[in-house]
Amino acid sequence: MLPAARHLLDTEARAIARASQRLGADFERAARLILESEGRVVTTGMGKSGYVARKLAATLCATGTPASFLHPAEAVHGDLGLVQSADVVILISKSGATEELVRLMPRLQQSGVPCIGILGNLESPLARGCQAVLDAGVEQEGDPHNLVPAASAIVAAALGDALAVALMQARQFGPDDFGVFHPAGQLGRNLRLHVRDAMHTGDDVAWVTPESALRDVVIAMTRRSLGAACVLTASGTLAGLITDGDVRRALESHDDIRGLKAADLMTANPLTVRPEATLREALVLMESRTRQLPLLPVVDADGRALGLLRLHDVYQAGLGRSS
Repeated sequence: MLPAARHLLDTEARAIARASQRLGADFERAARLILESEGRVVTTGMGKSGYVARKLAATLCATGTPASFLHPAEAVHGDLGLVQSADVVILISKSGATEELVRLMPRLQQSGVPCIGILGNLESPLARGCQAVLDAGVEQEGDPHNLVPAASAIVAAALGDALAVALMQARQFGPDDFGVFHPAGQLGRNLRLHVRDAMHTGDDVAWVTPESALRDVVIAMTRRSLGAACVLTASGTLAGLITDGDVRRALESHDDIRGLKAADLMTANPLTVRPEATLREALVLMESRTRQLPLLPVVDADGRALGLLRLHDVYQAGLGRSS
């Protein structure tokens, strides 16, 4: 089974790479049609292409381009009223000759609605009726019998994503804008909330000095249960960080721990985060490393320690604080 799975994935990857190489004037024309439109984008397709069209409409909405999905069979039974003359329609079809879409095309042309095709056949009836066509053709689908619309659906979806990203770039749609459209869910919370909204401060944090005995460090960490202690200088700046792992390693490497102090086992100058950073920025700091960081000390612009942010807090932010 594994060879079949790898063959499919390799086939899809090659198909996307070839589609990327084919991008050109029609792609730019498609993007301009949408940018210059005073209406919205309407996506449509049947079967698997219909699911791709639904996904594209959702992606466009999430990235600053108003969009809706129109079922082509329902369109000719009354739902065509969804499409207005100022709109742009994206038709997705592997064959370029899907009956329901071909039947829809004359109505769109009569209304003067610009059409963009994401099509697997550039010589098809739908291609001839579109103002811009993105080539979604594939050499093979990737399954043993070349029947399942796998590579073709993936390429169509990838071209739709490429169009959405190009529009984001043209509109200078950034993380703050993205957060506006995603107020809920983990992604939305990470963009909307800041470290100061989720960090632990004050008596919730174990604070020690470089001269604190290991016994006192362990007691302070046990009472707070955050998994770490911040080591502070006399002026309140962060000298280092001690984690549960640091304590365990100290116990393993020393036969006599009675003389150990915080300075002997702390990580000096640890990676830190500012309170005004978004949770997304903090998450990148924690996860974009060979060894994921379970927590970050929070400091101000002068290096004064303010608290601790745990990875757990990032995922719980906005849902109620839990220990």
